[in-house]
Amino acid sequence: MNPETNRRIEYGDFQTPDALAIQVCTRLAADGVSPDVVIEPTCGLGAFVIAAASKFPDAAHICGYEINPEYLQILRERISNIKEPTKYSVRQANFFTHGWQSDLDQLTGSILVVGNFPWVTNAAQGLIGGNNLPEKSNFLNFSGFDAISGKANFDISEWMLIDVLRWLKGRHAHIAMLVKTAVARKVMAHAQRRQDSVSDAYIIQIDAKKNFAASVDACLLVINLDPEKDTCYDYTVYQDFNDKIGRRVGTRLGMVVRDLEAFNRHLDWLGTSDQKWRSGIKHDASSVMEFIRSGGRYKNGLGEEVSLEDRFLFPLLKGSDVGSDKTWREKYVLVTQRHVGEQTNSIETQAPLTWSYLIKHANYLDGRGSTIYKKNPRFSIFGIGDYSFRPWRIAICALYKSLRFRLVGPIDGRPVMFDDTVYYVSFETEAEAVAAYSSLNSKPINALLESLIFWDEKRPIKTSILNSVRWSPSTSVEPLLKLTRSSAAE
Repeated sequence: MNPETNRRIEYGDFQTPDALAIQVCTRLAADGVSPDVVIEPTCGLGAFVIAAASKFPDAAHICGYEINPEYLQILRERISNIKEPTKYSVRQANFFTHGWQSDLDQLTGSILVVGNFPWVTNAAQGLIGGNNLPEKSNFLNFSGFDAISGKANFDISEWMLIDVLRWLKGRHAHIAMLVKTAVARKVMAHAQRRQDSVSDAYIIQIDAKKNFAASVDACLLVINLDPEKDTCYDYTVYQDFNDKIGRRVGTRLGMVVRDLEAFNRHLDWLGTSDQKWRSGIKHDASSVMEFIRSGGRYKNGLGEEVSLEDRFLFPLLKGSDVGSDKTWREKYVLVTQRHVGEQTNSIETQAPLTWSYLIKHANYLDGRGSTIYKKNPRFSIFGIGDYSFRPWRIAICALYKSLRFRLVGPIDGRPVMFDDTVYYVSFETEAEAVAAYSSLNSKPINALLESLIFWDEKRPIKTSILNSVRWSPSTSVEPLLKLTRSSAAE
């Protein structure tokens, strides 16, 4: 990777086209935003600084901050050709070390913080050795397995927006920022948890491919802050700048709801069912734990033909197979345990060939990086339990952008296993599975699930969503419904 590419990754450097900046400021002005002060904290070439000049003529101060001195020089030349250049303040600053509170203490009136924060995660920064990061802290308070398994990874823009909310606490202000759509939702959830004085907010989806040559769901996030008004953390999402209707998003019962209207129509299907949705097997060693059968022989991901006993081998459907409704393709997975934490040394006597194979490939399995493997018996797997060995199941791929359930029966008398991109429920009989499959594909349950799923996310389908729907006879749901209706009415 060349230095220029590294620099773009480190700084999340996607410069805003002038036309988009003008479109954003035009919309803000039409919505009644008339700031006394405009601040673009990472202004780059200054698209928003320039747009603010024409769209907010009453602003007394327009301030641009940028870490790159070359960009600042270009921006200063652009400003010199604008009427009233003295109202502009452009200076070099590192967002993460600059004394923002000190600057704001010297300003009066309403403030608009506008711009386009870096589109990069802290993990991507780490890969290139980048330093354009806030001081290390687990600011989202993840712990335990969430921190170990990567949930503590975050977008730099998320941290920056949360910091902006902190600066503006108690002030009459507006935030208008181009960000990933997933980041916008997280910031709104954070504002609600922290009880920031949000009086109104909305999202307008933008074409990131057209504007930034980036394959990501992105948006304009607008947050209006007014400590004198009642707070409201529900917000409208518009498909584009021409959409005048949008859909309302908000939090109900601890869940972020994508479509409040559809959610409220199908409340009766909220609840719990007879069993929880589970993820498939996690082993982090597909090259030695997964096989294709051909002519009575098994071939692993290393291309080695091996002889193994059938006892610990089970048919495998990958997430891509489930999501695209492909037929089984003679794939198998080696299942070393029947429940998490079970000792594996009994394989040596029960299946000597399998044990010999595991020992031969121990470097792949012993070398798995996650601490969850180091704290469990050798050759351990996860996502396994009694539920894994029931013959019938309903599965769905968590990564696919469609609500497609699949009914899966046994193959050659063996239950089918899935990888950890699949969620499933399992049954002892075909009749039970067919009844549940029919329920899950009913219109009201599909509509409720759709109201909860954000399709722009990397893993849009989550167990927390699937487990919130009453698709089988279960305990009374009335207490939950009363809570939900009360929340929806607020």
